[in-house]
Amino acid sequence: MLVIYWILSASIIGLDQWVKWWIVNDLSLGETKSLIPGVLSLNHIRNTGAAWSMLEGKMWFFTIVTVIAVIVIITLMFKNRKNGNRWLMIGLSLILAGAVGNFIDRIRLGYVVDMFQTDFMNFPIFNVADISLVCGVICVLIYIILDEKEQRKK
Repeated sequence: MLVIYWILSASIIGLDQWVKWWIVNDLSLGETKSLIPGVLSLNHIRNTGAAWSMLEGKMWFFTIVTVIAVIVIITLMFKNRKNGNRWLMIGLSLILAGAVGNFIDRIRLGYVVDMFQTDFMNFPIFNVADISLVCGVICVLIYIILDEKEQRKK
């Protein structure tokens, strides 16, 4: 069963890297194209930090945090492989994919390629890996809430 979650992670990593390749090859750095007018645009940028460019240029920090996170996530996936809740396992798979997707950029390029820009509010430009991370965290939170409710019933 664990293989399904590895395939999910690998598929998202592949999608993330493909979208980044497409953006780099089709949009000049800083170029913007509207996808959904007034809602979402593509904007090719390079991010050397985290969201809102926090910790910009701190590659050593992101490397250490990512390596630790990947080890913890893989350990949790192995520990929960037989009795793991789907919300937890999907969440961990998504977090793993997001962490690895951005890590590949940081190691290969020295920055992360971001491209999705919300036009209706001021929000950091993000990528597929970022979406995967956020969705993964939401899934893990759902698991925690449901597990807590179940523990109260017992």
